[in-house]
Amino acid sequence: MRENGTEHNPLLIELLTYLQPIQEFLGGSAGLFALVILILSLIVASIVALLVSRIVVLAAKKTLFTWDDQVVEILYRPLFWSVLALGSLVALAPLSPPPLVTSALNSVVATVLVIIWSLFLIRLLKILLKALSLSQHKRLFVQPQTLPLFENLGVIIVVAIAIYFVFKSWHVDMTAWLASAGIVGIAIGFAAKDTLANLFSGVFILADAPYKIGDYVVLDSGERGKVTHIGIRSTRLLTRDDVEITIPNAIMGNTRIINESGGPHEKFRIRVSVGVAYGSDIDQVKEMLMNIAVTEPHVCETPTPRVRFRTFGASSLDIDLMCWVVNPEVRDVVLDALNTTIYKQFKAEGIEIPYSKQDIYIKEMPPS
Repeated sequence: MRENGTEHNPLLIELLTYLQPIQEFLGGSAGLFALVILILSLIVASIVALLVSRIVVLAAKKTLFTWDDQVVEILYRPLFWSVLALGSLVALAPLSPPPLVTSALNSVVATVLVIIWSLFLIRLLKILLKALSLSQHKRLFVQPQTLPLFENLGVIIVVAIAIYFVFKSWHVDMTAWLASAGIVGIAIGFAAKDTLANLFSGVFILADAPYKIGDYVVLDSGERGKVTHIGIRSTRLLTRDDVEITIPNAIMGNTRIINESGGPHEKFRIRVSVGVAYGSDIDQVKEMLMNIAVTEPHVCETPTPRVRFRTFGASSLDIDLMCWVVNPEVRDVVLDALNTTIYKQFKAEGIEIPYSKQDIYIKEMPPS
């Protein structure tokens, strides 16, 4: 037997020894023996792939997840081709090819296996990430908005590892390549540091969820608006003037944000401050304010409206009417309705709303 590397693989020698009766039955023909091994590999590949798939199917039926059924569907083909590829290497041994041919064929088979299982891992990664994005747990990093980002990152990582193993299978030293890749990565990181800052801030915003699309937020700089878009690079707000503001996520992640739609519910409390003249019937005023709030259709019944006599002002008794609306978007509409109704009813009942005024007294007229 020519030197082909077989003698360095004890497992392969033992397997060929076990199959030696078949070669003797075929009259010692190496070609027929290799063909039989290839056919047996095909049969074994089908059986192994089928058995493993069946076992995984039975295990998947006992779980509450739906994504494991998809894993079963993509598992059969990699198993089949892996067993068949290994069987092809075994079938190659009786032919005693030259060491150079054996080495090249081993590298080809290893490359094929790396590609097959890399495709499997990419498909598996997409299935798992999609399942995570559809989870009800909103604190996860993987959300529908960030799903493409994590899918692309996963594909890049799998492809990078696959390339490394492909080069290793062809006995190519990757040390210089990895060093060059590290230098390039550092250069790109410095060049795109602002973009990367926005990128990572966007991921953390989507994962931490300090606000969501549809929330009304007030920024530290005073801008108030409705969140219309949360992207990887920026967040967009639509103000009450229908002006869209685009803010980089790096700023959103490092600023104080008031989420008016946050808390245990989306309801938003509004406060109407009104002053009445000294001498007014305070009980009548409080009853009128309560009735106005209860009859306003946009005011929520729960929590109930409240009226509070706050303080004795310089020229008025200061009272606050506090009530809740369904969401911050209708705040200005309800304030307008309440202020209008309060003014009309106070005027009808003769309740004075004092205002600042100045009287000018002329001590004497200047000589003409």
